[in-house]
Amino acid sequence: MIGSPPAPAFLRYADLFAALGTEPRLRIVHLLLRAHPEGLVVGQIQAALGMQPSALSHHLEKLRHENLVRVQREGTFLRYTVHAGILQELLEFLFSECCAKSRAVPADSVFRLCQENPK
Repeated sequence: MIGSPPAPAFLRYADLFAALGTEPRLRIVHLLLRAHPEGLVVGQIQAALGMQPSALSHHLEKLRHENLVRVQREGTFLRYTVHAGILQELLEFLFSECCAKSRAVPADSVFRLCQENPK
């Protein structure tokens, strides 16, 4: 296909979408985006989402493995932050490949939506 990103880029984006493709992980990313740039410690994430520690650990590890979140040890606590650069890259891929180069979604509607809902 003319003008398409190389195959490895599609594989990378597919892995990112897969990591985001479950409700718990999407909730975690949403929560961390709202807490950006400070992030949250695991106990705060657990309290906010009401998840079992083992399930939360599994989901955080999957997000960390795909570099969607970062973790930093603070004494006995683990603080997670969202890797905004990776999310921005993913959104840019979607916009440039799926919206700007096709007529599926008008570009001005995406910009308007972002401006109307800055949260």
